[in-house]
Amino acid sequence: MADNEYIDKEVAEEAAKKVAQKEKKTKSKPKNAKPNAFTQILNGDFLTREFVLNNLNFIFFIIFLLLLIVGKGYYGKQLSKDVDKTQKELDEMTADYIESKAKMEEVTRRYRLVEELGPKGLKETQNKTKVIRLKKEN
Repeated sequence: MADNEYIDKEVAEEAAKKVAQKEKKTKSKPKNAKPNAFTQILNGDFLTREFVLNNLNFIFFIIFLLLLIVGKGYYGKQLSKDVDKTQKELDEMTADYIESKAKMEEVTRRYRLVEELGPKGLKETQNKTKVIRLKKEN
């Protein structure tokens, strides 16, 4: 056909409608197709659903329980740190006690006492020690 030919307006509109419908079918999704869950979460559409609105109390309860679990974890860690710290302090005190006890035993040994008290005129006895026991009357 030549470029100058007359085109029927109705035929042209019908052809344009058919082309538009074909493009619409290829581009658009079917109306009954649901968007995927990930898209709904990102958009926030899942919050407006009737299911979520009806179960809002339960959702808040679950969130509260999750917060309690996290808090319990932190509390357990803190208790563990406190126990470790207290155990270290106890070990240090035990070591100090043993060291002090060893020093006292070294200073109060029998031969040392005899050496230190010799110049003062005190001597070690050679007799056995006698124990005096008293009978208590009722």
